[in-house]
Amino acid sequence: MLSNVIKSILVCGAGTMGAGIAQLAIESEFDTFLFDTDKYALENARIRIDNSLQKHIEKEKLKNDEKDRMLSHLKLSDNFKGIQADMIIEAIVEKIEDKLSLFKDLSQHFPPETILATNTSSLQVTEIAAAVPQKRRVIGMHFFNPPAAMKLVEIVKTTYSDAVILEAAVAFVKRLGRIPVLVKDSPGFIVNRIARQYYLEAFRIAEDQMADFRTIDYLLENAGFRMGPFALTDLIGQDINYATTQSLYRAFFQEPRFRPSVLQAGLIKAGHLGKKSGKGFFEYE
Repeated sequence: MLSNVIKSILVCGAGTMGAGIAQLAIESEFDTFLFDTDKYALENARIRIDNSLQKHIEKEKLKNDEKDRMLSHLKLSDNFKGIQADMIIEAIVEKIEDKLSLFKDLSQHFPPETILATNTSSLQVTEIAAAVPQKRRVIGMHFFNPPAAMKLVEIVKTTYSDAVILEAAVAFVKRLGRIPVLVKDSPGFIVNRIARQYYLEAFRIAEDQMADFRTIDYLLENAGFRMGPFALTDLIGQDINYATTQSLYRAFFQEPRFRPSVLQAGLIKAGHLGKKSGKGFFEYE
């Protein structure tokens, strides 16, 4: 497979990440299908993408005709059967059983040359690849939230991965204007493995009542971080961030440094998931 054959993509999952990845793709003028079984989620994703592009116009980074051209590349669907795509990027819920089910389904409906990429942040890509007949075409393609602002993309290779497919994925990410980093399949890959301590140590400081959330964020932002851990996890979603921590904790056999925070668990039980729910560590309008 040559890198220039990727002309159309299918994004599975119309949540925050899926919509963000789809937006990146249409901005680079890839024909893009956004799939979700939830029609309400699809419509919300369309509105989110439209609003995001409109903000570019207001900041004079984009013209109206450019926005219209980009949106013409976006197609929404609640059924991927019959769609033709050179690459599929899965961005559904971070549960291995759901991802395995989807990849098995995708492998039956798309030809062997179609690249299958998972946007998982912590699950083993090798386990997903092992579940499909054409294991060589499965890779990880981990975007960061929000995709429109975050430049890094981790491209994860398994023991099955085809070198030519990895090359095509690297070229695709570069065409999106992002920076691809090739990594081996390992729990949390590079960024999430390192970032866990940024979050968890901050949570433990708060649990020990050494300082409040806003103070800890302020100190770390003034130390050079763009966002403090409490504001950042509110942006990511406390449920999503917590699930990633749980995944790494299991993968590293309950190693103490990856122990999930009871403080964060309490937020989730109360339904305080961050910006998307209006309240997390902080409150939002």
